[in-house]
Amino acid sequence: MQLLMFYIFSLGAVLSATLMVTNIRPVTAAMNLIMTMFFLAGIYVLLDAHLIAALQIIVYAGAIMVLFLFVILLLNIHEKEGETARRKVMIQFGSIAIVGTLFIVIAKLAVIEPSLVKIGETAYPFGTTKAVGKMLFTDYLLPFEIASVLLLAAIVGAVILAKRRIDD
Repeated sequence: MQLLMFYIFSLGAVLSATLMVTNIRPVTAAMNLIMTMFFLAGIYVLLDAHLIAALQIIVYAGAIMVLFLFVILLLNIHEKEGETARRKVMIQFGSIAIVGTLFIVIAKLAVIEPSLVKIGETAYPFGTTKAVGKMLFTDYLLPFEIASVLLLAAIVGAVILAKRRIDD
């Protein structure tokens, strides 16, 4: 079951990334990138890296993509003019054909090779809260503290600039 879920998440990530690259509308491409981030978070969950999956959704699919969408909307980027309907139909047909073929191959593989599914303990303690915390506060303590001081300085600077702007 885990292998089948991996194939589903992988197929979804590859398909949404392909749609992101081939899409001519910037906002739709950004939404496809968000879908890709969610599929990658699903793969992280399958690897028992729940913290990394949560950070993937919160940081990348949340904060970074909101920033991307604001920039796209502020720049007022439009799709290319003169896009023919034939090209759109060919892209859609090709996407459906690829997804259908991959779905059939994955279904056959899941039926033929059920022994590929591995059930048991977590193979690697990577991405768990304990592993990230231990690494962060032992091996990477100095870079972590430097980053926290830099973030604090940036926040104080932003507050000072905002206060100056309000006073003017």
